[in-house]
Amino acid sequence: MYSLLRPFLFAMDAENAHHFTFRQLQRAYCLGLLPAVNPQTAPTKLMGLDLPNPVGLAAGLDKNGEYIDALAALGFGFIEIGTVTPKPQAGNPKPRLFRAPEQLAVVNRMGFNNDGIDRMIANIERSRFKGVLGINIGKNAVTPLENAADDYLLCLEKAYPHASYITVNISSPNTKNLRDLQSGDELSRLLGSLKERQQQLQGQHGRYVPLAVKIAPDLDDAQIDDIARIVPACGIDAVIATNTTIDKSALGASPLAQEAGGLSGAPVFAPSNRVLKKLADAFAGSLPLIGVGGILSGGDAKHKLDLGATAVQVYSGMVYRGPALVKECLAACR
Repeated sequence: MYSLLRPFLFAMDAENAHHFTFRQLQRAYCLGLLPAVNPQTAPTKLMGLDLPNPVGLAAGLDKNGEYIDALAALGFGFIEIGTVTPKPQAGNPKPRLFRAPEQLAVVNRMGFNNDGIDRMIANIERSRFKGVLGINIGKNAVTPLENAADDYLLCLEKAYPHASYITVNISSPNTKNLRDLQSGDELSRLLGSLKERQQQLQGQHGRYVPLAVKIAPDLDDAQIDDIARIVPACGIDAVIATNTTIDKSALGASPLAQEAGGLSGAPVFAPSNRVLKKLADAFAGSLPLIGVGGILSGGDAKHKLDLGATAVQVYSGMVYRGPALVKECLAACR
């Protein structure tokens, strides 16, 4: 059905089409019209969590946790919602989401638009989902970089009772200077603070909620070395590789190449895989990796597992392939 709807959706503004699609998905779920998908295809252990399969939904599609149950019905082995910030924020001015169909790509500069952590928690509490739920946390745009840890710590505390794992997003290109947190002393201080609070929260709640960190595909070798050294030293449980790229050379002469924001979809597949492979070699199985970026087929998902990822996540591929992409990935990753 998605292939029939896609021309109609692509005639709409990209952000409006996104909201329309999710409203229809929710309606179909409530009416019991979604085809049954058995997620138990390839049980996988990730950060001590039991996944029915290694194919997950990346953060960004459901920023506020409004559609958890409907998305779970598509067969995902785990779902990550967010990015969420302490306070609600509108994000960047519109238009801020663009398709590049010739390149099977998306450009976005959403800017962590979300309803805030309290609204997200209310949505989670209304959900019936009992599977593995990740909550992706960030900082508000108005928070100075030197105070970023305060925002992450507040989100960590509020998300902890409701999450299966929590992802620290320090790699969005759409929040000013956020990527400065990805290396050196800044990274050590932030992750150290989060790890200390995680241990306190474990005692308070009587359960351990793993921490993952999401990184960019634009890191140079020295920055990747920093990640490989600092992340395990801080006791972080996994790395998600990667977020969107700021390199839009793959768009060629397209006017979208001049748009601010991050590029996702097919063009990020190779740079994402470069970072994934280097970290897989560095960790040698000691720390799990979640591969995300440019998955548009089951073969793409399998390739990331072959490079060393324990699990994968899809995002922009859903724009071009719809729910069929999930089934294809499930089949390829058995």
